[in-house]
Amino acid sequence: MNTNSLQQHVNESTRGNNILDLIMTTTDLSTNGLEVVGKIGDHQMIDFSLEVQDPNTRTQHKQVLNYKQGNFKLMKEELGSYNYEVLMSNENAEECFMILKNKIATATEHHIPRKRIRPTNNPPWFSQEIKRLINARQHSYRRLERY
Repeated sequence: MNTNSLQQHVNESTRGNNILDLIMTTTDLSTNGLEVVGKIGDHQMIDFSLEVQDPNTRTQHKQVLNYKQGNFKLMKEELGSYNYEVLMSNENAEECFMILKNKIATATEHHIPRKRIRPTNNPPWFSQEIKRLINARQHSYRRLERY
C-alpha cells in the first residue's frame, strides 16, 4: 500500500479477530477520531470523519516534471554506472524492485527539471492537442451553420 501512496487507517479487528473493513486514503488525506464502535450482528461498526479539501479550492501552482528538458543521456549514464548484481545480490524480488525504483527516482531528480503549472479543472488526459481539435470542430460547426 505504501508503494501506491495509500494508507490503511483501521488497525483493530472488526469481525472476530480479523480486520475486514479497510479505510484507505492517499497520504495527503487524514481521518479523525477513527474508532471501532458498536455491533451489527457479528460485525463491528467503524466511526470516523474524513477531512477532504473542497474541490473548488484551487492551488496556485503545481510542480511537475519537465520531460522535454530532461537530460536523458546523463540519466542513462548514471543508471548504467551502478553494479546491479552487487546491489541486488541476496535480495528478494520486492527488495530488488525497491532498489531499482529508488535508483530511477534519484536519477530522475538529478536529470529531469521541474516546472510550475497552473492547475485546471480539466481531467489529466485533456491535453492541448485535444483542446485544439475540439476548437477546430466547433469552428467547423459554426461555419456550417452559416450556410
